Amino acid sequence: MSPDARASQTVEIDGRSVKLTNLDKVLYPDDGFTKGEILDYYAHIAPVMLPHLAGRPVTFIRYPDGVDTSGFFAKHAPAHRPSWIRTADIAATSSGKQVEYVLIDDLPSLMWAANLAAIEFHVPQWRVSDQQHHDLLVLDLDPGAPATVVDCVRVALAARDLLATHDLELRAKTSGAKGLHLYAALTDVTGEQARELAHTIARALEGTHPDLVVSSMSKAERPGKVFVDWSQNTHAKTTIAPYSLRATPHPAVSTPVTWEQLAAAKHPEDLRFPPARALEQVAEHGDLLSGL
Repeated sequence: MSPDARASQTVEIDGRSVKLTNLDKVLYPDDGFTKGEILDYYAHIAPVMLPHLAGRPVTFIRYPDGVDTSGFFAKHAPAHRPSWIRTADIAATSSGKQVEYVLIDDLPSLMWAANLAAIEFHVPQWRVSDQQHHDLLVLDLDPGAPATVVDCVRVALAARDLLATHDLELRAKTSGAKGLHLYAALTDVTGEQARELAHTIARALEGTHPDLVVSSMSKAERPGKVFVDWSQNTHAKTTIAPYSLRATPHPAVSTPVTWEQLAAAKHPEDLRFPPARALEQVAEHGDLLSGL
């Protein structure tokens, strides 16, 4: 194969023609991890990732020049896109103006987006089909240095036990950066109710673990503690999608994990999932967020 063929090619994916470009371009300089390797990861993870994207407006963070440069949020669907890319018009919360979002519900769409150097995929806790109700509750556990993800594990276990008393089952994934995300399924809950529920949980955890947990938005209170970010349940907010890569210096994936894996974690590296390890996790456990 010629260098040009390695750098760019058009492939048929489920009956769609998708042009893949600059495949040998390094987007993670510290590891030499290329755009082609990113596309390969998303192609392999698609069966478990797509259900968590389908039906939700997707916000991309694109890094066409690599993760060591400034990426940019992309909410508006690109004007130059294949005719088969599905979109949805959503009213912006602040202005009320319509924003045309991309919907990623099949492999060709995912590969097209990844080819735009959309390294990160973010989605809200609601679906286009019912924008008034949230079907997910998310708690974003964010450690303030010197606290780490291992401290987040203590908070996650406490949250699991707390919500179990109210018949809410929590499931966990790594953020892919430095924290954890906890999810629970919701039914017939408005965005305002979801946010208030998350805030109530955060305050409860802070009340029982004041040495470890903070629920205040004030950054001055966070060093050495775990901030339970309840605001991710606001209608306009998004969270990194399960199985998305993160634009960290080394490639890492926001990966669902078992409670046993969390309890056994002794060091932050125990909960770091490069793409290959994320695929191994799925091969061993399947989609640990299945059903959400």
